[in-house]
Amino acid sequence: MSQYAYLAQWKEEINRGPGAVYLTIADALALSIRKGDLREGDRLPPQRTIAEYLGANLTTVTRAFAEARRRGLIDATVGRGTFVRVGAGESHWRHTGPAVVDLTMNLPPIPQDPPLQRIIQSDIAAILKQQDLNTLMSYRVTGGTLEERQLGAKWIAPVIGHRRTDEILVAPGAQSALAAIVSTHTQPGDVIVTDRIAYPGIRTIAAQLDLILVGVDSDKDGMMPGQLDQICAEHHPRLLYCIPTIHNPTTATMPLQRRMDILKIAQHHHLHIIEDDPYSLLMDSPLPALASLDHGRVSYVATLAKTLSPGLRTAYIALPSADMTRRVAAAIRAIALTNAGLLSALTERWMQTEQAHTILHAIRKELRVRQAIARKVLGEEHCMNPDGPHVWLKLPDWWGSADFVAYARRRGLALVPSTVFTISGEPPQRARIALGSAPDVASLEESLHGVLSVLQHKRSPGFADIV
Repeated sequence: MSQYAYLAQWKEEINRGPGAVYLTIADALALSIRKGDLREGDRLPPQRTIAEYLGANLTTVTRAFAEARRRGLIDATVGRGTFVRVGAGESHWRHTGPAVVDLTMNLPPIPQDPPLQRIIQSDIAAILKQQDLNTLMSYRVTGGTLEERQLGAKWIAPVIGHRRTDEILVAPGAQSALAAIVSTHTQPGDVIVTDRIAYPGIRTIAAQLDLILVGVDSDKDGMMPGQLDQICAEHHPRLLYCIPTIHNPTTATMPLQRRMDILKIAQHHHLHIIEDDPYSLLMDSPLPALASLDHGRVSYVATLAKTLSPGLRTAYIALPSADMTRRVAAAIRAIALTNAGLLSALTERWMQTEQAHTILHAIRKELRVRQAIARKVLGEEHCMNPDGPHVWLKLPDWWGSADFVAYARRRGLALVPSTVFTISGEPPQRARIALGSAPDVASLEESLHGVLSVLQHKRSPGFADIV
């Protein structure tokens, strides 16, 4: 226990303190921070270890940690442990506001109006009353029922236009949809061309299927057509994977002319395109999807995970033909079989009653507020889209991406480094901040101020060995 010498002082405080033990522990923790025995970013021992050393009940230590979090002294994240918070020794952190949150997951914020929890409870109760439980809890039709596919076609119509139902599939999430489409078009050793800074999910699929990824550089308008043309001539890829609207992570959105240029190159090289479109419906007036501009060349995937909730486990796929629909449906069956019955029933109900659009409008509004807060706190020099769920943070010269994120993590802030997104070459000096996972705008703003303080910190030369 020598590495936890400050615990001896905590024990003394408990022995001579007449007050509640949990408050004494929280006070002792605060004192250790003020004295410098504990520094910002230090990991605390497990609660059970502390309880054993202090001779206290585990519940008492848990209560003490809850009090310390309430005071803004510590932050706990499942799987990482409990850390002393950035600025815990400064008075401005000592308040009852929410703790710094994990900023890694690109989730839509849970709206307060309409009240999502109450809606889910009410709608699930109605579904259980109206539908047969055996059917709800059994296996579903792979690719969705006719009604589900019709509703899916209507949901994505503002972006891709009208589609026949036999060209639409419902999948249990975008990742399984993408994997199914890729597996349908490729064999081991084939090349997929994508952005050099790309969504990590395509890397996972390529690794699993033994495919080669080749990256194309981007500018403010997205993938650069000239370089794409050169790479296609050199590598003869089977597929092009791209996110044309609010790219993850760069936030770039291809203007119409860039979309036409990309399609022209794909046509010249007989290249099939997978268009991953998680974010278009977050915009009031989205640009036409590639799938609407070249019906026969593009397989289109839109997930509800980014526009409503990942908890629905639903993505809609639009394919060039009924034959391709059958082939991709067979791949989905092999990978994930089918969607979950109860979640499918909830999604279908929301689509039928227009509740999905009500929730979508609330999420759009909330994300715009959060983007405005991010711009106010962090400044204008970072890549942002006012309708998007994330920020592509530009780092100062003294920060590499991995070091910056490691340093932020030591201070209780979880971000994603550019190394996670980099297909080839040097990772840019960037990190991604997800704005949707914070429970409310107050905790988001507090977290972003924490990011700003780390951003402005000039690391010492000795920090290079922190990973």
